[in-house]
Amino acid sequence: MSFPISRFEPPVLAELPADIRSQIETVHEKSGFVPNVFLALARRPAEFRAFMAYHDALMDKEGNLSKAEREMIVVTTSAANQCQYCVISHGAILRIRAKNSLIADQLATNYRKADITERQRVMLDFAMKVAEHAYEVSDSDFDQLAAVGLDQEDAWDIAAIAAFFGMSNRMANMMNMRANDEFYTLGRG
Repeated sequence: MSFPISRFEPPVLAELPADIRSQIETVHEKSGFVPNVFLALARRPAEFRAFMAYHDALMDKEGNLSKAEREMIVVTTSAANQCQYCVISHGAILRIRAKNSLIADQLATNYRKADITERQRVMLDFAMKVAEHAYEVSDSDFDQLAAVGLDQEDAWDIAAIAAFFGMSNRMANMMNMRANDEFYTLGRG
């Protein structure tokens, strides 16, 4: 049985602007498939460009947070937001980046019981606070981050990732975006 990738009709790849088509083709060449998020969002080119630019600025930057830790934030907050697409797709990326086939499932179920470091637990506590109760963030949260070696720039990164994926989760849920079957097996070997 085949399911649509979204409740919105995806665009025809050949009819997309050249820059977006090229970006999608590059992802296809690298991964062997086109993640449904690319096609689902490409139906609105200006928003696609803005989304992908901010995503890359947050997730691909150098800094005190590893790429795996950035994915931990996505999986944990996306699970709280009940975003199946992001939990499954970013869970696959996390398994690959962390070289750990268990971590994504642990985080999506209950990050407080996952096999993570104290630093990562504090990072995820802060991400969850931003995701669910940002109005409660206080200086004590920054003190807790500092106690495990995370500074103000790290706090900004954690908060920006949690906030960006809050928006992404809501759009994916509204669109009923379906995760590609390929994501389920990535990083499990």
